[in-house]
Amino acid sequence: MVFQLISIAAFAAFYGCYFVKMLRQKRRGIQTDQLGKGKAGFVKFVEITMKAAAVLAFAAGLISIFTGTGRSPAAVRAVGAAMSVGGTIVFIFAVRAMDDSWRAGVSKTDQTELVTGGIYQISRNPAFLGFDLLYMGTLLMFFNGILCALTVFAVIMYHMQIVCVEEKFLVAAFGEEYLHYQKKVCRYLGRKR
Repeated sequence: MVFQLISIAAFAAFYGCYFVKMLRQKRRGIQTDQLGKGKAGFVKFVEITMKAAAVLAFAAGLISIFTGTGRSPAAVRAVGAAMSVGGTIVFIFAVRAMDDSWRAGVSKTDQTELVTGGIYQISRNPAFLGFDLLYMGTLLMFFNGILCALTVFAVIMYHMQIVCVEEKFLVAAFGEEYLHYQKKVCRYLGRKR
């Protein structure tokens, strides 16, 4: 029961942050959800597939939590709980640091800033890292085949969004400034020498 409560709290805080941020931006006329909008070809495919993977992993996670599936050893479940809570904290810090530059997906029409401060000093993609940790932590707590497949699918799609869409967009939008940042900070975690 304790792992179910931790998971529910982590999901509530994570998605509470996500939707509160979207509503606040909407009130200021900012369209946060840019996934697949105004896109074509491979970029649209990646963004739409990533969004579907996130929804499916979320649904499988909730079903697993509420049905209490999985019988991982307590130590593995404790690691999963720490990962889920840590991922939620990382995500909240990422969303706060991005301020009004935060978007779900890329937007070629919105003027945003390249954010390199705060948590972005140690990760170029802390929001995606937060998603990964939340879902992998949930998997460790409530392991089952369907949740495993959907978690792996979501993590792969998040990575594809970063590598195939966002990094290319950031190079085009910010040029040398982003390339310099890319040389200093790792994609997921750590600083380069």
